[in-house]
Amino acid sequence: MTRILIVDDERPFLQALGVSLRARGYETYTADSGGEGLRLAAEQHPDVLILDLGLPDIDGLEALKAIRAWSTVPVLVLSARQAEAAKVSALDAGADDYVTKPFSFNELQARLRAVLRRRLPSTEDALIETPDFSIDLPSKRIVGPGGEIRLTPTEWRFVELLVRNEGKLVTQRQILKEVWGPEYGTETDYLRTYIAAIRRKLEPQPSAPRYFITEPRMGYRFRRPDPVQTTHAAGS
Repeated sequence: MTRILIVDDERPFLQALGVSLRARGYETYTADSGGEGLRLAAEQHPDVLILDLGLPDIDGLEALKAIRAWSTVPVLVLSARQAEAAKVSALDAGADDYVTKPFSFNELQARLRAVLRRRLPSTEDALIETPDFSIDLPSKRIVGPGGEIRLTPTEWRFVELLVRNEGKLVTQRQILKEVWGPEYGTETDYLRTYIAAIRRKLEPQPSAPRYFITEPRMGYRFRRPDPVQTTHAAGS
């Protein structure tokens, strides 16, 4: 179920939008201030953020910049500000799309579908195959020779972040901020504990990892050392 965080200071609007989205199968979280919105974004790791620019405690653009300092979550900005400059400022600050109030719910749904499509991996990257396990990113499942391998939510976010950046070094600071939240950045002992648990579950030899590689004092990367073909989704 797609998780949506809505941040808007107009409580009747917030309630109505939440009800409408839940009726269409979305899971929703709501906040009526920027501070509460930032807290929920860090705790709940939503799939998309709907953010109003006119917040009472934090300017919406500043809240957007704070989110972008640690997260790549798609952000759909709502605002009564119709000037082109306001839209440009929001997009430059990291918004994925901009909807001007008032708007139709059908338009909002279409914009949500569009930003979520852009977030999903392409079909050929949706299922990551290795000789020892396969990772299905959209369904959040990992299957090994003995069947499904279950990860905790935090372990999954750690694995997903590395896999979506396959071959690239992901820094310790980036992992802490994206997996644990923006207030984290120095708790490297968390990383050692969780990468050890992930290796026990996924690596054929945890003491000699093939897939989840440590770059000392820098971070981690996911790599597939052997040439393997990526399986296409059914019907593709």
